[in-house]
Amino acid sequence: MEFELFWLLGIPVFFGLGWLAARVDIRQLMAESRTLPRGYFKGLNLLLNDQPDKAIDAFIEIVRLDPESADMHFALGNLFRRRGETERAIRVHQNLLARPDLPQEQKEHAEYELGVDYLKAGLLDRAEETFNRLINGQYGAQARRQLLEIFQREKEWPRAIESAMGLQESGAGSRQKEIAQFYCEMAQDALVHLHVDQAEELLDKSLAADRNNVRATLLTGDAQLAKGDVEGALLTWRRVEQISVPHTALVAQRMMDGYRKVGRPQEGVNLLKSYLEQASSIDLLEVVYKEVMELHGVAEAKELVVNELRRTPTLLGLDRLLEARLVDAPASIVSELSMVKNLVHGYTQKLARYQCSHCGFKARQFYWQCPGCSRWETYPPRRTEELNVMN
Repeated sequence: MEFELFWLLGIPVFFGLGWLAARVDIRQLMAESRTLPRGYFKGLNLLLNDQPDKAIDAFIEIVRLDPESADMHFALGNLFRRRGETERAIRVHQNLLARPDLPQEQKEHAEYELGVDYLKAGLLDRAEETFNRLINGQYGAQARRQLLEIFQREKEWPRAIESAMGLQESGAGSRQKEIAQFYCEMAQDALVHLHVDQAEELLDKSLAADRNNVRATLLTGDAQLAKGDVEGALLTWRRVEQISVPHTALVAQRMMDGYRKVGRPQEGVNLLKSYLEQASSIDLLEVVYKEVMELHGVAEAKELVVNELRRTPTLLGLDRLLEARLVDAPASIVSELSMVKNLVHGYTQKLARYQCSHCGFKARQFYWQCPGCSRWETYPPRRTEELNVMN
């Protein structure tokens, strides 16, 4: 009972201490706010009201009246950069760095911002030099990320691999997917120049970094085909199914060409049909349709398209069906059917695109690295209309 009474008596004391602490914090906050120039609040208000031009004018006035205000320099430099005025942003951050009294922490911050300015301005050599000076400091991880972007822009894949590995070792997260793609970039270049053995070595490293890398598997088959090992290439390409059935659309034409070379086209058609049953794809349907048309004629090709259209109704599929209908259509309706086909085809050209799942960038062809946001493996292997139907 005494114990409970003691705590009851302590409640007003704790309440009083809390009230006193709050009063002290409020007074300190108000005192600090009085030391801020009026232009700061004016600029902040303009920013919140989406008036960056007027906000810049307000912050320029603060910097003019109080050139020692480093925070205002940072805010002003970032505003210039976001508006695309990289030259002015560079000058602001260079002026900060020229101050002899600038603390080391703010000096590194200013140097990092200057490096970003150079990068945005396309001055890659200066940006690289700036970020290299920062990799062992407090902005090390950010600097390595920017260096990785620079090396990718310049297609310096060995340096990109080194930079990505450095990021991993610094605890900035896994970069295995990107590393695998960098090896693929080098392997693809080696294949173009017919350096097949070198390409295979690079692809082994890519698969060691990411054993489920579809691109590396696809290119490994290409390397085997370049050496004349068609059967080996077919076996390798079939592994794509184990990694991702939707991605078999990307390797379908290669497989069909391979099965024709070894004299087993029907085996190839049957295999691709099984893929189509597992994962509907207009690109895969396109390959199978052409092969069935050639092997078995119009009737079976039309049946294939009709069945697929019932299962996954898309305008892209309808376009293919109209094409099949035109092959043996009566002369009396060819003109009208052609008109409908042309109308549908014209509209489907807008739908027959791949779309980045990260930034939404659309492209007619499939990319491993998005041209819009530069991220890797963000394109689903299906066209936009197919994705909308599935959702």
